[in-house]
Amino acid sequence: MPGQPQPGPGWPAHPQPAPGPQQPGPGWPAPGQQAYPTGPGAGWPAQPPPVTRTAKRIPEDLPFVARPNLGKRALLLGAVTLLVGLVIACPLGLAVSADGDAAVLLVIPVIMLFFALLMGLQLWLVSSGGPVLAVGPDGLWIKTRPTRGQAIWLPWAAIDRIYLRRWSLEKMVCVKPRDPRAGTGLGAFTALDSGLQQAFFGTGFTATANFADRSEEEIMRAVVGYAAGRCRVG
Repeated sequence: MPGQPQPGPGWPAHPQPAPGPQQPGPGWPAPGQQAYPTGPGAGWPAQPPPVTRTAKRIPEDLPFVARPNLGKRALLLGAVTLLVGLVIACPLGLAVSADGDAAVLLVIPVIMLFFALLMGLQLWLVSSGGPVLAVGPDGLWIKTRPTRGQAIWLPWAAIDRIYLRRWSLEKMVCVKPRDPRAGTGLGAFTALDSGLQQAFFGTGFTATANFADRSEEEIMRAVVGYAAGRCRVG
């Protein structure tokens, strides 16, 4: 209309409403919402799991290494062989005294020789398997099979508990991992051995404590010292 001022270039033709509260742009937190995540469950990446690895034999470059004591093991197996021989000889002796046929007694040395060969085979398996345990500042090596050298490396963060358990005349150091899948995929024989040890000891990873070249006190002192509270011991 004539006489009415017109808006200049760049100005809006009509009055605009007063702006309301500003809304955050995409990706920004709403008012009152925390601006940054505070933990692994709030957007931060989860901590990677401890790395385990396997080997054909426990390395001997760690500060504390326990090896099998063949002398103690040979004494035990020899005593078992003699006991078996006596158990067989007594009833056979009674049979000979009743029937008078001394040829029956020839069975005794044959059976004892068979047992001696079995015990010798076990001694060879134990001696050829290398160390039974190796402990260091970052973790430990322990066997996955009791009579072979195959072993697994477990960092302290991957271990739930270490404890002692006795089976017959042998006392074992038992290492229970946090992840029950540790040590899987190592073959059918390892799975069989691990299953039997799980039934007896509660874990598939064990090392002898009283048939090693280190005493039980030395072994547990090393475990407690190097673990430094990062896993349960006892």
